[in-house]
Amino acid sequence: MADALLQDLWFHHTDDVALDTITINNDRVTIHAATTTGRATCPPCGTSSTRVHSRYVRRLDDAAVGQRRVVIELRARRFRCGQRSCSQATFVEQVKGLTFRYGRRSEQLQDALRKVALMLAGRAGSRLVDALSTPVSRSTLLRLVRSLPETSPATPRVLGIDEFALRKGHVYGTILVDVETRRPVDVLPDRTIETVRTWLANHPGVKVICRDRSASYGEAGRLGAPDAIHVADRYHLWRNLAEAVEKTVVQHRALLNVDVVKPAVAVHVQPLPPSVAEPRSTGRLPERVRERHAAVHDLLGTGTGLRTIAKQLGLARNTVRRYAHATSADELLVGRWTGRPSILDPYKPHIDQRYAEGQTNARRLFEEIQQRGYPGQEQIVRKYVHRLRLAFPRQDPPRRKPSVRDVSGWITRRPDHLDEDDAQRLKEILDRCPPLARTREHVRMFAELMNERRGRELKQWIAAVQADPIPPLHTFANGLLTDLDAVVAGLSPPYSSGVVEGHNNKIKMIKRQMFGRANFDLLRKRILHAG
Repeated sequence: MADALLQDLWFHHTDDVALDTITINNDRVTIHAATTTGRATCPPCGTSSTRVHSRYVRRLDDAAVGQRRVVIELRARRFRCGQRSCSQATFVEQVKGLTFRYGRRSEQLQDALRKVALMLAGRAGSRLVDALSTPVSRSTLLRLVRSLPETSPATPRVLGIDEFALRKGHVYGTILVDVETRRPVDVLPDRTIETVRTWLANHPGVKVICRDRSASYGEAGRLGAPDAIHVADRYHLWRNLAEAVEKTVVQHRALLNVDVVKPAVAVHVQPLPPSVAEPRSTGRLPERVRERHAAVHDLLGTGTGLRTIAKQLGLARNTVRRYAHATSADELLVGRWTGRPSILDPYKPHIDQRYAEGQTNARRLFEEIQQRGYPGQEQIVRKYVHRLRLAFPRQDPPRRKPSVRDVSGWITRRPDHLDEDDAQRLKEILDRCPPLARTREHVRMFAELMNERRGRELKQWIAAVQADPIPPLHTFANGLLTDLDAVVAGLSPPYSSGVVEGHNNKIKMIKRQMFGRANFDLLRKRILHAG
């Protein structure tokens, strides 16, 4: 019964292997097995043979068990090929689901290592499998990725295309994505018109091309897939509009900060009167004083004399007398230092003057009076400055001047996403600067066209912008005219390049995992197979 369970555990995927024995050492499990088939097929010619040439033992690493490395010692046979014209006289039998040619690992372990390599690449993958008691070098993991077969997915109907940096600022590649299935289709080594055009010409059937406003991709699409509809991505359209708005704000930045709030008037600080000490409320001393005061008065209430109370509580008679004369415990916790001169008194006028001038940092004030001869501790200065803060609270500091980026963000943001203060400040700026007010109106109209998919009204919007003397918006509108059909299509159907941007971010993660040193072939395999 146990043998049957073990047989099913390790060789459940095939009936052509018989389990013999299992040897367990400290850090290793060795499984002894043998093949049981009567015939095998020659790999080059496909001829079936029953003529056994010889036998030998194959050692295959398998997935670890209980943090122990597992090795399968499989007694396999070498057969003779009966086909005279075959280039191979003998061949080794293979067990489906367990062995493969020249393999020193089981297919199960090989597949697991390949998945680890795709997810984590070399170094990180090697550390992981080593923790799983299956030590493999990082170079082996990378070879597993490179050995993956080339994928040949069907030509997508809706193709997303975008560039990504192989070496930022110098070398760029191209990622092609099936927008409908959200899977990568291919990766090209550059972003030239000829490379993209050739790919499109070799893969007919693309009906829609989602892209940014790159002129090279637009030209490649028109040459390689002349019947395809081009769709400009809405995100890039809005980003280009935001850049035009920022340039407009820069031209009128002199009007942004006219309403600067007047600086707060410095408070004239009068010397603080000596404070009446308050009773201490925390610490071991207040608790002990209150307990003894209550005990003394309880005994006094029973008619016990002071001498007897002192003996019972273990206190001096004068101490008991002091507790007895105090009506409450708070009288014993305050007033001890009231009225006494402070070591800080000669330096208080300087502190008051500096505080009125705006210097409220206790550390800086301590350093100033220390240079004037103050011999005390910093804590005394901190307590005095704290009293000043309570007596003379500072006014709120003036609002920060709005920057060009602030105003640009307020104009291009949804009005209901602005807080009350930002909305009020934007209103004041727009009232002072009519060109910015008109810019905001154009932005609002374009946002409505984009959100409500009213691409057919884009020409009217461009005409309205061109009639308004705002040069940055003119540049943006003229750029839309050069790629008008793609922009109108981008504002009309539901397609976009969002899925392509997502894959672009994933490529950045893969590059960082490999420290930016992966060759193009390895990077391409990881992008396509990790999908």
